[in-house]
Amino acid sequence: MRIIFMGTPDFAVPTLDTLIAAGHEIVAVYTQPPRPAGRGKAQRPSPVQARAQALGLPVRSPASLRDAAEQDAFDELDAEVAVVAAYGLILPLAVLHAPRLGCLNVHASLLPRWRGAAPIQRAILAGDVETGVTIMAMGKGLDTGPMLARVTTPVAGKTAGELTEELARSGAALMAQVLADIGAYPPVVQPEDGVTYAAKIDKAESRIDFSAGPIQAERQLRAFNPTPGAWTALGEERIKILAATIDAAPGQPGFVLDDALLIGCGNGSLRPTLVQRAGKGVMSAEELLRGFPIPAGTRLA
Repeated sequence: MRIIFMGTPDFAVPTLDTLIAAGHEIVAVYTQPPRPAGRGKAQRPSPVQARAQALGLPVRSPASLRDAAEQDAFDELDAEVAVVAAYGLILPLAVLHAPRLGCLNVHASLLPRWRGAAPIQRAILAGDVETGVTIMAMGKGLDTGPMLARVTTPVAGKTAGELTEELARSGAALMAQVLADIGAYPPVVQPEDGVTYAAKIDKAESRIDFSAGPIQAERQLRAFNPTPGAWTALGEERIKILAATIDAAPGQPGFVLDDALLIGCGNGSLRPTLVQRAGKGVMSAEELLRGFPIPAGTRLA
């Protein structure tokens, strides 16, 4: 098939690779423009742009698709379908209707649950038992289009990074399966019951709330691993906690309960296992405490 591929982050790269491996013709790759990154704030291409350029594919990175000239250029590609995976820009109706088979989206949730920008993190924070990927025909609403196929997976203590990698692979395989016999996947209207919205993550959410209890605090660690990283403060210094185990010992929220960094969370506590100080590498809690003791009674905020 003649395909326009539209994606930006690492999540989208496996879908691009799988489409190529399946023998489809990628007539253009759309991705968000390069962004300043790193200490030098140099312009860094998106993971999809970097992969597409390595494969010798034509890349387009408009800041918006609202301009009539951009919409005409999209239409002139004469694609049979557009495959979208975490592109990050709104597609106007002229773009949605340009390919003969429309635009198909790889969405990282079991729709209609977690429509929106951060479905993986929201599923972890909410304590969902399972999540998955839905292949959806895109319309003008936010992730409201009819569903063609989906696959499920248990959350089972996974971090956002682990789930992202898993769902990227399964979503890529599912999209290839749908495109191989698209007539076998009739669109199904999303049910009205069970709709939830996955709002974009605010960095302020990554500050660990020990008063929410150990279960919710541990979900924060996983939802924000690897980015932006769940953190707490000791004085003026931020300490990221990347992983922890839940302990039954009760304790005042945010207070260190022993000299091995057991942190009170009300009706239970957290025992960090992987941590990171600002400007340092990831280390075990034991390694941290050898050079940076945090005695019992210390308050973390």
